[in-house]
Amino acid sequence: MTFRLALIGFGGVNQGLVALLKAKQGKLGGLDFRITALADLRLGVVSNPQGIDLDALLATADSGFSTDALRSDPSTRISEHIDLAATLELVTADYVDVVVEATFTDPHTGEPALSHCRAALSHGKHVITTNKGPIALAQQSLTALAAANGAAIKYEGAVMSGTPVLRQIGTTLRGCEINGFAGILNGTSNFVLDRLAQGHDFDAAVREAQQLGYAEADPSADLGGGDVQLKVVILANTLWQAGLTRADVPCRGITGLTSTDIRAAQAAGRSWRLVGAATRHPDGSVSASVEPRELPAGHPLAAIGGVTNAITFDTDVLGGVTISGPGAGRVETAFAVLSDLIELAEQTRGQEVQA
Repeated sequence: MTFRLALIGFGGVNQGLVALLKAKQGKLGGLDFRITALADLRLGVVSNPQGIDLDALLATADSGFSTDALRSDPSTRISEHIDLAATLELVTADYVDVVVEATFTDPHTGEPALSHCRAALSHGKHVITTNKGPIALAQQSLTALAAANGAAIKYEGAVMSGTPVLRQIGTTLRGCEINGFAGILNGTSNFVLDRLAQGHDFDAAVREAQQLGYAEADPSADLGGGDVQLKVVILANTLWQAGLTRADVPCRGITGLTSTDIRAAQAAGRSWRLVGAATRHPDGSVSASVEPRELPAGHPLAAIGGVTNAITFDTDVLGGVTISGPGAGRVETAFAVLSDLIELAEQTRGQEVQA
């Protein structure tokens, strides 16, 4: 079974996906994922209905986005002109089955990812995205649009990078009622809190996180809790179709914590963590929050250090179930895309068998 992919954005995630596809060639049970299109602000629009050579794509990233390697195949077309119209034309092309959307996106508007997703789904193209904005802002309408056009939208990488939290909800935890969750969903803030507990200055801890690639040049969404807020919205709406928006999730980040707070917690054998949480109440309503919490030593989230993410689900059958794993990283997030691709292929194969 062959799936033809359009990569929208060629930053770390989609570069990681190309590397994974190359490493996994022949190891995916007969599945063939072929990249036939690419759109990126640094490269323009690239297409080859027969498939773009993976080695050429990797060489392009390694060379500082020179297109020399891509031009070695005369079947590959390259246009340096790129704008929203050109990208929308690409995602609806007849040689594209799946759009992998991994652009830099405004979390307040979801753009340009939201437009990319809508255009693709409207034309019956499956969408896989690691972008939080479109899902947090328009999950319900995007899911409805996908269903109306015989397509699927998947977003495993939008919450805990490569750690399969959404897939656990839909597979291994089926049969449990999940009544709440609390999680460490941002590696940057968790890393900074660890450094503060070790006696480091706040600004120095943030600079170190930036130097290590854990924090963006503007870390405000991480430290202020905005990143976690989006993830809480996605999780609550996926779990309970709660219809939450960002405005429904009070949000307070870690910038208000002082060294005195940190030292006092340590002296009591406790630790501060930025926790995103939501609870479904007996009447069906859902409340949610993002805030620093001082956790006792025995709490399942208290020992989660560095950039690791973790989430504890409150279930009716099993009690608390905690899942932890990498919450950041190029290859880790690319793995989430690959896992979505594999699930999509298996679901499509099942539908073909039933037909």
